[in-house]
Amino acid sequence: MSIRKRARVLEGGFMVGPQARFAIIQSRFNQSVTDALAEGAVDVLIRHGVEAERIDLIRVPGAFEIPYAASLAHARGYAALICVGAVVRGETPHFEYVAQHSTAGVAALNARGEAPVVMGILTCDTMEQARDRSGGKAGNTGADAALTALEMVSLRARLEEGASEG
Repeated sequence: MSIRKRARVLEGGFMVGPQARFAIIQSRFNQSVTDALAEGAVDVLIRHGVEAERIDLIRVPGAFEIPYAASLAHARGYAALICVGAVVRGETPHFEYVAQHSTAGVAALNARGEAPVVMGILTCDTMEQARDRSGGKAGNTGADAALTALEMVSLRARLEEGASEG
């Protein structure tokens, strides 16, 4: 017997209400990569019915600053926040600190549960890997993050509807 016959399944979709506003928080460091990530996110949102004037692009110097900007934007009524950046390993441990701080900061903010905060921050060993994941042969992580944001906004609405039924 399928799970759908044994339990009520609630999942998100990719269409959201016309009033939904989205913020994309973009790191300027490694800007050729992060511009492509942000463009991928904007493209997905628009293709799924979000009007361009309902999308704000917030730019910060680097991935380390993404959690701070996201925390400021979190209280501004956005349906979801999409964080995009690119941390590329170098010859010093700097990569480890920035990657850990940015991912932990985004995760902590997301766990607050006020609005989805989606991780689209690349942590790559090389610039080639980063380019591959920002529109190259491995797809576009920014576009994937926007799809996740749409799905989570839709899921939240369905959960709120479902909670009021029971």
